[in-house]
Amino acid sequence: MKISVTLRFVRIPPGDDGATALALVSTIRHDGHGGVADDFAEDAAVVDWVRVRWPGPAAASSQGLPDSMRLLRRAARALFAMSVRPAPPSRADTARTMADSTALGILNDAVDALDLEVGAEIRDDRLVPVRTTARTDPDTVVRGLVALACMDFLTGPAAPKLRSCQAPRCVRYFIQAHGRQEWCKESCGNRARAARFRARRKPV
Repeated sequence: MKISVTLRFVRIPPGDDGATALALVSTIRHDGHGGVADDFAEDAAVVDWVRVRWPGPAAASSQGLPDSMRLLRRAARALFAMSVRPAPPSRADTARTMADSTALGILNDAVDALDLEVGAEIRDDRLVPVRTTARTDPDTVVRGLVALACMDFLTGPAAPKLRSCQAPRCVRYFIQAHGRQEWCKESCGNRARAARFRARRKPV
């Protein structure tokens, strides 16, 4: 998800492919040792994550950006967990405490702060939607970009394919590529099949 700047306006790209939303929630991940790792544990890591994706707005990122990004991630994960129901959420979200309505309010507030202007332009003889903001403070722009990307995805055509991986130790969410896909990647499938095999052989 790249942004472009024309004069003083920041153009906001669509996030319905889920790339930004999944990248955000995937900063909570399996640590390789049976536990959960947090890629946002350090403030510098949060700022680095933002700068890789949006070097312009994040160049002068405020001290409040890390905490606001952690809050957005918590809200996004709550709404991811809601979206996969009635299937179970990621194991990392089993004991979540944020209500669905609270999570949505956090994303809505971040988007509202962008003061979006919505219009259209002609591209290849077709009308395409264009969203821009005149806001320039980095914290507001980045928070709004991320929140809007999450909302684009969760209200878009790929949302019904969102799944939580239930393989042993995995805490990921993923977009189902085909109807029979149960796990986010093959290594998770191998662990899940091995666990099922061991369970069947366990003496009663």
